[in-house]
Formats: sequence, C-alpha cells, structure tokens
Amino acid sequence: MALAAHPRALIRAMALADLDAVHAVEVAGYPHPWSRGIFEDCLRVGYYCRVLECGGVPAGHLIISMAAGEAHLLNLCVTPAMQGRGFGRRLLSHALHAARTLGCGRMLLEVRPSNWRALRLYQAADFEMIGRRRDYYPAGRGREDAIVLAKTLLRGV
Repeated sequence: MALAAHPRALIRAMALADLDAVHAVEVAGYPHPWSRGIFEDCLRVGYYCRVLECGGVPAGHLIISMAAGEAHLLNLCVTPAMQGRGFGRRLLSHALHAARTLGCGRMLLEVRPSNWRALRLYQAADFEMIGRRRDYYPAGRGREDAIVLAKTLLRGV
C-alpha cells in the first residue's frame, strides 16, 4: 500500500504520553529494543524526538541528537505491520530536513549489517560507509558490528 493511501499519516513531536506506544513499536521492530527509559531520557535532554502517527496511532519514530554542526540519527523505527509502505523513507526525509534546517552539515548513524532493509533505505538516501564499530550491538549469540554511515547535508558548515 502506498503512502498516499494514508492521508492521515503525520510526523509530530514526541511527548511523554507517547512513550508506552513508542516503546511498543520499538519492541515489535527490533530484537534488542531500547528501553522505555532511554526514550524518556532522550526527551528529557532535548533530543529531536518525533512520532509518525497513522490514523491517530503511532506507527514509527525517530530520535536525533544534534551538536557541533552534526546530527546523529540514533533511532528510526517503523512497526513491522506498516513496513514497506514508505514510512521509513518519510521519517528519514523528515530527519534530514530537520537537521539541515537546524544547521547541521552532516548526519551520522550506525546500522547492523544484518538489517538489510535499513541499509537499503540509507544507501538510497546517499549515505556512505565511513567505518565499522566492532561488537557494537548485542546479538542473539554475542555481539554484532555496526556499520557507520554518513551523509553531507550542507557544504561549508
């Protein structure tokens, strides 16, 4: 189903009242999800926290920290039942626009090599691999590396 079939889909600021629903999306979306407390901490310290809402129900979220002219995409998640409909692209596009608007010259992120859907999303948005963090993520048996990706947003910043 195309994104256009969801005219009531919107991206809005995350609030404390959203945390149970956001955490439920996170748990559905990842084998090693963030805790509810991590989301609460992100709100408390003033990170850029947004919810993608479809028909009044949270269907995804994103978290960005921004400092010293760089944006770090910490979390982007779409609930599995809504994946494949363009919501990940919409959240990423929103994140890139917000970071540019707030004067960030570059966006960084880490992604699991096993998360092929996310890798495709970021590659389609012209992110480039700049490194690898060994044993970064917990995995079913031990640890998994992270691929570090970056995208230039503004020249000369």
